[in-house]
Amino acid sequence: MLREYVREHTNPPVFVISGVVAVGFVLWGVLAPGNVSTVAGAANAFITTYFEWLYIVAATFFLVFVVVLMVSRYGAVKLGPPDSTPEYSNLAWFAMLFTAGMGIGLVFYAVSEPIAHFTAPPTGPPATAEAAQNAMSYTFFHWGLHPWAIYIVLGLSLGYFAFRRGLPLRPAAALYPLLGERINSWVGNLVDILAVFGTLFGLATSLGIGGQQVGAGVSALFGLTNATTLQVVLVLGITTIAVVSVMLGIDKGIRRLSLANLWLAFGLMLFVFFAGPSLDLLNTIAANAGHYLQNLAGLSLQTFPGDSAAQEWQASWTLFYWGWWISWSPFVGMFIARISYGRTIRAFIIGTLLAPVGASMVWLTIFGNSALQLLLRDPSNPLAGASPESALFVLLNQLTVPEVVSAVASVVAILVVVLFFATSSDSGSLVVDILTNGGDPHPRWQQRLFWAVLEGVIAAVLLLAGGAAGGEALSALQTASIVAGLPFCIVLLFLCLGLVRGLRTERLAALALHPPQPLTDLRRSSQRRNRPSPPRDVD
Repeated sequence: MLREYVREHTNPPVFVISGVVAVGFVLWGVLAPGNVSTVAGAANAFITTYFEWLYIVAATFFLVFVVVLMVSRYGAVKLGPPDSTPEYSNLAWFAMLFTAGMGIGLVFYAVSEPIAHFTAPPTGPPATAEAAQNAMSYTFFHWGLHPWAIYIVLGLSLGYFAFRRGLPLRPAAALYPLLGERINSWVGNLVDILAVFGTLFGLATSLGIGGQQVGAGVSALFGLTNATTLQVVLVLGITTIAVVSVMLGIDKGIRRLSLANLWLAFGLMLFVFFAGPSLDLLNTIAANAGHYLQNLAGLSLQTFPGDSAAQEWQASWTLFYWGWWISWSPFVGMFIARISYGRTIRAFIIGTLLAPVGASMVWLTIFGNSALQLLLRDPSNPLAGASPESALFVLLNQLTVPEVVSAVASVVAILVVVLFFATSSDSGSLVVDILTNGGDPHPRWQQRLFWAVLEGVIAAVLLLAGGAAGGEALSALQTASIVAGLPFCIVLLFLCLGLVRGLRTERLAALALHPPQPLTDLRRSSQRRNRPSPPRDVD
């Protein structure tokens, strides 16, 4: 019975190999967590030594690629037949893609990252006005246009080939112009397996970070020690919320949680804005954006040749982020493709590239500059020595509001992290299930449950591995992202080539290649063992 279920409802090679290896990693982490950290550290050192250039060049290439595509004649092509319309309103669409794409990390690093670059910049003296400006530029660089360009490459490729060309919703399908029918062979399965592991470890990084920050909030409010044990318990507990959400599906679960989370985060941001230096923050938003855009080209291709200290900083920050975003790209890309049916390529890129980046800039300025101004006035401020997970709560406690209001704000911050945790996990579970079932966008609940639980357990294992090695759990999470992102970086480069080849055969006045409600067709085709013949104009 189990064998029949696997054959009927999954892509067996992808599901079985991914599931067995993921469970094996969990057992390895439980039985020998110190060894996991040692092996991962060695792999991380190898990648940052020999493939730093690949991460830097590839991330910049992806940004240039999507901008050129946006302004090209192909921007008018719809992700669906010519008469298709979007499934979700602009607000719901933005809420889902923003919470899935940025999530926990934006809350975790909004205060801690500017402080880190301010107190220990890669170049120049620390703790100066210039260091504060550069700190915000580095933070914008890591959270701005490059991450979303990486997401767009995969999301646009999947949306185009699935909704416009009728292929299954799986990364390998976007390589059809390059591989042809071999997307259904071991080559295509390998691409999907790499996407599964990138998603699992990218999500585990985010979930582990979320557990650390919720632990810091609980510690600040109730005096508990924010130890690894507490973080693991919180990760597993919040995973339960994610399981409930993913079982309800996109409309009843993910969409509602995303909208609730967006409004709570917006309320928290407004509170910090009005309780902090409001007028200065308004001026600083424009200054930060201008400084970032003015230095974007230099930041994008900087490798600090001959400066070992700056290169170490880059490995700890930029390479970690690029690996994290690339490992997240199968998850976020597939999810935003799934919710973007009916939008044009130009609307998809503009909405996905500019709207979240603008919102992130405002968020980072309000939280980051509020903290930096306190440090500029008093270098011995408690923020200078705050841990990354506790920096947000240290800032909230220093705002000029009554203590009870600050405590309420801390509770709201914890809720925001928890909901970001849940929306990331449930969206990721849906995507991993689609990856392992051959491209069916309506997976079975049993499979969604399996992957949602496994994501939380992997995050807990990485936290335990970091603690067992005597180092910071955050380092283990960062290492996992960098290692998982490398192989999929190469896949993304081939996806760009496949998308260009597909679009070159596109006729702007093309007839509908299939009915304007393709999800049923996708479900039916994904359950067949052999994919039907593609439209004749796909190379």
